[in-house]
Amino acid sequence: MTISTTKKLVGITAAAGLIFALAGCGSAPNSAASGTAGATAAVAGFKPCLVSDNGGFNDKSFNESAKNGMDKAAAELGVKPLEVESKSENDYKPNMDALLSGGCTFIVSVGFKLSAATVEAAKANPNVKFAIIDDMADVDQDGKTDATNIKPLLFDTAQAAYLGGYAAAAWSHASGVNKVGTFGGLQIPPVTIFMDGFVEGVKKFDADKGANVESFGWDAAAQKGSFTGDFKANDTAKQTAQGILDQGTDVILPVGGPIYLSASAAIKDSGKSTVMLGVDSDLAVADPSVADQILVSIMKRIDTAVSTAVEQAAADKFDATPYVGTLANEGVGLSSFHDYESKLPAGLQDELKALQTKIISGEIKVTSPSSPK
Repeated sequence: MTISTTKKLVGITAAAGLIFALAGCGSAPNSAASGTAGATAAVAGFKPCLVSDNGGFNDKSFNESAKNGMDKAAAELGVKPLEVESKSENDYKPNMDALLSGGCTFIVSVGFKLSAATVEAAKANPNVKFAIIDDMADVDQDGKTDATNIKPLLFDTAQAAYLGGYAAAAWSHASGVNKVGTFGGLQIPPVTIFMDGFVEGVKKFDADKGANVESFGWDAAAQKGSFTGDFKANDTAKQTAQGILDQGTDVILPVGGPIYLSASAAIKDSGKSTVMLGVDSDLAVADPSVADQILVSIMKRIDTAVSTAVEQAAADKFDATPYVGTLANEGVGLSSFHDYESKLPAGLQDELKALQTKIISGEIKVTSPSSPK
C-alpha cells in the first residue's frame, strides 16, 4: 500500500566490505548519476531548506541522514541551507511557516509526521517546491500526492531487510541459538516495512538450509508485534528490547532511530554477546559507541536521495514524480559487516550476492503491505 498519514497513526561503507544497494522508479538519486560532483551553480535566488521530525538531527538515523544530504548538496552548490529542528509534533506547522517566511524555495520534510504540514504549505505556496521522505503526501487518500509541487522520496526497504534477515538467521544458526528478533518504535509503514522484509529473509534462510531459526517480535501475516510507542531511547524502549532478548535471541533488529540505544543498553545489562542490526544509516559508522554490537545495517540512502533532489531543484529541474529506492537503483542496501566480516559463516556473502541478483531480476519477489506502489 501507499504510505499515507492515516495508515501511520550515511552510511559510509568500507571499500572492502560487502555492499547491497536497493532502489526503484522516478528520478533516481544515484550518486553516480546524480551529478553531485559537478554541482557548482544554482538558479538565482535558490534557497534549500530542511525541517526534521521530532527525532531531531542527531538521531543517527533518517533525520541525520537527510541533513547530511542537504549539507552535501548545499556545499557543492555554494548556497547556505536553512535547517530547523522539531522538538515536538507541535513544532511542525510553526517550523514550516518559519521556512516559508525565511524565503525558502525548496523545502525537504523529514518523515510522514510532517505530511499534513507539508501539504498545507505546498497548496498555499505553489511557487515553492517540496520533497518529503517516507510519505506520498496523500492526506486525502485518493492514491495521489495532494499537490503537484511535492516530490515523495520513498524506499522499498523490504528488499534490503530481506537480506538483513537472511544474514541474521545465518549468524544465529551458526551460533547454535537459532533465535532472532525485532521491535519497532511506532507501528507505521516506514517501520514495519523493515520488519516484514527481515522476517521473510529469516524464512528464506530456513527454507534454503532446512533450518528452524525462529523470529520474535513481529508477525508479518497478522501485522502485529512489539512496539515502544515512540522513537525515544527510554525505559519503555529498553523494556521492549528486553522482552525480545528474553526469548533467547542472539540477533535483534530495533527499528526506530534512537531506540537502538535502549537495545544496546539491554544487551550490555544481559552480559550476552547478542548483536544488533542497524537501520537507515551505517550505524557502526554513525555511532562508533555501538560499533562492536552491529553485525550489519539495513540502509536507506536518504542522504543521496535528498542531495539529488536538491541539485535538481537548484538546476530548475524539479520533478514531482515519486522516487522509490530499490536494489536496482541503489536506493537501499546492506552496509559492510565491518569487524564481523571475518567471523561470518562460510559462503554467506556469496549467498547474499546471489539473493540480491534474484531480487533485482524479479526471480525473488520481496513484498510488504508497506512497500511503496
